[in-house]
Amino acid sequence: MIAAHVAAVSTPFSLPAALMDVLQAALLVLVAAGAAAVALTRDPVRQVIVLSGYGLLLALLFLAVQAPDVTLSELAVGAVLLPILLLLTLAKVRSQDRSREK
Repeated sequence: MIAAHVAAVSTPFSLPAALMDVLQAALLVLVAAGAAAVALTRDPVRQVIVLSGYGLLLALLFLAVQAPDVTLSELAVGAVLLPILLLLTLAKVRSQDRSREK
């Protein structure tokens, strides 16, 4: 019989299954709290910073569920590129608003 809770790959750095379950549950709670923080933040610049932190939390969650390829993608896009693009967009919109006021 095959055990129901066997790690896919066993290395010297593998954590016990029970500890991985606790880690994944904690990360899921943090991701849910991070999503709420992004939605409840009112200032656009702060919201982008919180969104970047949320991307880091998602990357940690993907790492905990052993998806390193998705982790790297989330780090590149969700935690770095998207916040940079949003901050540049906010700066351009604000500069256009200032030029219209003059």
